[in-house]
Amino acid sequence: MAAKHASIPPAEALTLATLIAPTEQGIAGRVLAKTSGGTVTLFAFDEGQGLSEHTAPFDALAMVLAGALDMTIGGQPVRAVPGTIVRMPANVPHALDATEPTRMLLVMLRERAD
Repeated sequence: MAAKHASIPPAEALTLATLIAPTEQGIAGRVLAKTSGGTVTLFAFDEGQGLSEHTAPFDALAMVLAGALDMTIGGQPVRAVPGTIVRMPANVPHALDATEPTRMLLVMLRERAD
């Protein structure tokens, strides 16, 4: 069994808004859980901040908790607002920009090596 790593305690209900402190004119991130199968990371973006176009070797799911993101995935524009989830496929270029202060939960799904 692979070792598990997490930065939050087990068996405790935590309020997501208290787990990360936004950074003025910046981006803050906190890994909430990490295993060989993937990671769950909480992000806080200040307005006007974002991630430039890049790719990842595995699928990722972005869930907006507060604020709004303008995303581009494989050249296609996507508007993500609270309560929405967006899948970013493996090896497809993607980028995002926060149009207002935004909190996002990112789940990265790694393929198991057989």
